[in-house]
Amino acid sequence: MQFLAYILIYPLLWLISILPFRLLYAFSDGLYFLIYHIIGYRKKTVKENLHLVFPNKSEAEIVSIRKKFYHHLCDMVVEAIKSLTISEKQMMKRMTFPNIEEIHKHENNNRSIVLMCAHYGSWEWIFILQNHVRSKGYAVYKRLENKYFDKLVKRIRAKYNSYLITTKDTFDTLQEAKNKGELTINGFVSDQSPKPWKAHHWLDFMGIHVPAHTGAELLAKRLDMSVVFFAVKRVKRGFYETTFKTIAEHPNDYKDYEITDAFFKLVEQQIEEAPQYYLWTHKRWKHRDKSPEDFK
Repeated sequence: MQFLAYILIYPLLWLISILPFRLLYAFSDGLYFLIYHIIGYRKKTVKENLHLVFPNKSEAEIVSIRKKFYHHLCDMVVEAIKSLTISEKQMMKRMTFPNIEEIHKHENNNRSIVLMCAHYGSWEWIFILQNHVRSKGYAVYKRLENKYFDKLVKRIRAKYNSYLITTKDTFDTLQEAKNKGELTINGFVSDQSPKPWKAHHWLDFMGIHVPAHTGAELLAKRLDMSVVFFAVKRVKRGFYETTFKTIAEHPNDYKDYEITDAFFKLVEQQIEEAPQYYLWTHKRWKHRDKSPEDFK
């Protein structure tokens, strides 16, 4: 059944991916109309999240952000599909890194990097970063249920010396790389909501008390890797800039969870500046206003 789904869907995805960008974004506009106006995909969740974190915004402002978010979400979907056939030249033109020297600084100091980001902006073309650095790239991800599409996604990333690894394999893979003397740059999307009974740390995110993932910080300390935050900014439709900010060059100099707290403060700044680019469909605040004791 998985293979049947693959051979039926993949040709359609490939046909969409070869569309010129003008037609690709026209397709995105049609997808927006379908998802937002017809299907209403997670509109209730998005509305609740926006009202929760922006209690002082008017209903008109909330609706405006919500519509802009769904337009952006559809653009990300078609850009992910475009990754199947987009040329390296086009990708380098559309995803730029104005302060890439921040990464080079750590490489020149022989430091591997934990690269932290949130579900913000666009992360679909970030793997072109490997064309600008010497380090081998890894990204932690959740394996797809369909093994054929899972292999496809891995193959696309591998074209640019970037490799996907599961959470379970992360430490062993990066420890082995360190033992070999390899420099690595390792991407973590770190703003998800963990299971509260497993959370080691709670913090205020957008003014709301929630559990936080601390895996990126803990791994950086165990393997002595620099911690860098990256922010993706949309310049115009189909064009993005990614900038880097070092959170900790030597993470073991910091108290437990200081790095995680600093990361979430940077994410908050992004959201305040342009909230439409955050992934509001996730139930990030579903465990709000609880405490670890509530789940014992």
